[in-house]
Amino acid sequence: MEDQENWVEIERALKEKRRELVLQGAVIDERIASNGGLDSAIYSLKLLNYLEISQCPSLTEIHRDIKNLTNLTSLFLCRNKLSSIPNVIGELKSLKVLDISVNNLTALPEEITQLADLNTLNVSCNNIAALPDGLCKCTKLSHINVSKNVITELPADFYSDKLDLLSTVIAYDNSIEDLSGDVHKLSALKVLDLSNNKLTDIPSDLSDCAKLKEINFKGNKLKDKRLEKMVNGCQTKSILDYLRAGGRGKGKGKQGDDGEKAEGGRNADKKKRQHKKKKAEEEDEEDEDELNKMVVKVLHISESPTALTVKVTAEMKDVRPYLVCCVVRGMNLRPGNALKRFLVAQTKLHDDLCGRRTTATIATHDMELLKGPLVYDAIPPAQLKIVPLGRKEVSAVELMRQLQAEADEQRKQKRRPNISGLHKYLQLLNGKVLYPCLMDADGHVISFPPITNSEKTKIRKTTKELFLEVTSSTSLQTCKDVMDALIVKMAELNKLTSEQKEEAGSEGEGDPAPSAPSAPSAPSSGELTVQQVRTEDSDGNLKVVYPSKTDLCADAGTLSVIW
Repeated sequence: MEDQENWVEIERALKEKRRELVLQGAVIDERIASNGGLDSAIYSLKLLNYLEISQCPSLTEIHRDIKNLTNLTSLFLCRNKLSSIPNVIGELKSLKVLDISVNNLTALPEEITQLADLNTLNVSCNNIAALPDGLCKCTKLSHINVSKNVITELPADFYSDKLDLLSTVIAYDNSIEDLSGDVHKLSALKVLDLSNNKLTDIPSDLSDCAKLKEINFKGNKLKDKRLEKMVNGCQTKSILDYLRAGGRGKGKGKQGDDGEKAEGGRNADKKKRQHKKKKAEEEDEEDEDELNKMVVKVLHISESPTALTVKVTAEMKDVRPYLVCCVVRGMNLRPGNALKRFLVAQTKLHDDLCGRRTTATIATHDMELLKGPLVYDAIPPAQLKIVPLGRKEVSAVELMRQLQAEADEQRKQKRRPNISGLHKYLQLLNGKVLYPCLMDADGHVISFPPITNSEKTKIRKTTKELFLEVTSSTSLQTCKDVMDALIVKMAELNKLTSEQKEEAGSEGEGDPAPSAPSAPSAPSSGELTVQQVRTEDSDGNLKVVYPSKTDLCADAGTLSVIW
């Protein structure tokens, strides 16, 4: 058993009567491994509102004494190796947010349904085969994520009008075979993602969900082939309109079969004509779908003599070793809220796919403000100086001190028990002797992942070329997956911008005021060009080029990549 002084975070939280505690990363994992689990003192922190224990592969179980933490409103136990959750979880009556994603869970305790105040449940990336019956008792539930499990069906009582606050259901990458027509009872439903499951039909009742704004059924082999094409390429409204109209072959096709049996061959010619017409319509739809695809053109390094390169130093191996970069042209940020939409999308990727920056971090820069080649290095905190977004130049030590002081001040505010903004990510650098950073040719730090990037390279409405970077301590593939998702989202937003008629230059999001009245933005096709960026080690040996031929393949149904 380790000495109590080695669990200084717990001791400090107890002494200072803190309401928030975060334990994560390799240092904590080593303690858990040598200690045989968490220090039991953690279960005496009865004032805690927020507890996060994450990225600890040695953590395989949570003790039943967690029931003592009755004031918890947020519990994050993600990215560990938990094989079960104690049934006493149901005694945490104040719990509003429960995240037990990325573990080794095969089942959930039924007692989860006793959490009457629960509004967010994330159990994604486990091996869960079924959700417990009774989730309809969690009447305040608004967001549930069960993606990347082995679930075959959603419980019957999940489709309940008692869940009148449930707005988001994320259940992609499962084995769900049926979506009940009772889905219309979820009156607040806005987002539904059932992509990559085993659905063969989508009930027309889904069109009765009046607030539904975003649906995703990609990767399901639907019986209605026209509908299958639509879910791979059309917007939510078009799909709902199709379902509302009954869809092709709904009802009428069945009546036609009965009529043919009754009247023999009299309808044979009619059937042939209908078949030809159907085939012609499907061919037209294929052409239309191809035209509606988002287009991304990849520019090879050899096609650009001045292509940017990034050198990665040997010191990064033990700090934050993985990095992919690229340059994107053609992104129109000038009209209306285009820039705001892009920044919101980036934040959503950080919260979801990037696991609140624990898995990966995205940074975007104005390419015209960069001077290459770039260097990805690890340096002592006192030597790292940056002009953070919205702040004056400081050292990393001073920036972390400022952010920690701000976080402590937030904790003292009765109405703000949980920290927010950049302050949520301070723990990610705990115990680091060197800090990661990306520097330009003049030695200026343009990015300090996972905390912030530089005000000097901040993107604005006038930005024409964007330099994108994704860093991770997890894997290179993680970086690629996040970058793929970012580029696909940019293509979607750019297509949306090109189809809308918005005035340019409205609300500059930090831009200087224009010297002349705003003019309508120039016409845009929505096509993006992605310039490959080579990442190499200090000796010039290739580490990775992004994008490669194996990248940007997951959304082939909606994205056309031209090499």
